Amino acid sequence: MFNQSTVAKLLLLGFSDTQELQISHFLLFLGIYQAAMMGDFLIIVVIVASNHLHTPMYFFLLNLSILDFSTISVTLPKSMANFLWKTTSISCVSCVSKVFFFHVFCAAELALLTVMAYDGYIAICRPLYYKTIMKGSTCILLAASAWLSYVPYSALHTGNIFSLTFCKSNIIEQFFCEVPQLLKLSCSHSYFSELGPVSNSPSALDLTVSLCYSVLPPVINPVIYTVRNNDTKAAMQKLTGCRLLYRNK
Repeated sequence: MFNQSTVAKLLLLGFSDTQELQISHFLLFLGIYQAAMMGDFLIIVVIVASNHLHTPMYFFLLNLSILDFSTISVTLPKSMANFLWKTTSISCVSCVSKVFFFHVFCAAELALLTVMAYDGYIAICRPLYYKTIMKGSTCILLAASAWLSYVPYSALHTGNIFSLTFCKSNIIEQFFCEVPQLLKLSCSHSYFSELGPVSNSPSALDLTVSLCYSVLPPVINPVIYTVRNNDTKAAMQKLTGCRLLYRNK
């Protein structure tokens, strides 16, 4: 039993504590993180280096890649460090900061996807006015709004979560500081715990769902927006010299 004013660390126990499995989980998370990092970094480099991709659509795609990398960087590195160093602890300050930034980046990504949908709507339904509506200053304003508008929301949300009294345990049955799991540790009456309740016993389904919404989008977004996009593929081939090599052969 502990009080939020006395506890210094929390324990992340989402995966097995067996050494062999911890190494496997570390290698799995490392591969996922590298795939996301390489995919998002490649998109950023290609868009910045290709003048014909300096359009509103790819400007928003550039911001999406930065958000994807930022989101996955909040959760996976600490988990990999725990697997590598055979520990499960995380400080309360680090947990608070991760909850805050995770909500900032996730909410900003949803806002940016909405902006991208609006950009596509203007391009399809009002093509003659597209350059007038989606000019440079407007695109910057929309992207900045997506990045900054949810900072107050995330601050209030994080402050509300950690203003509760935690007195049940210091064990989080997850690989990162997930809000529903934190609410399980609270003995305060909370509207949030009644609105997104979680099961009392941890299950593989909880971990699977958490992996799907926190880890998979940063990995698959680069594939979705590059493999099916001819302009991006052509820019990648030009940048890496693959097309020149193919022609020489």
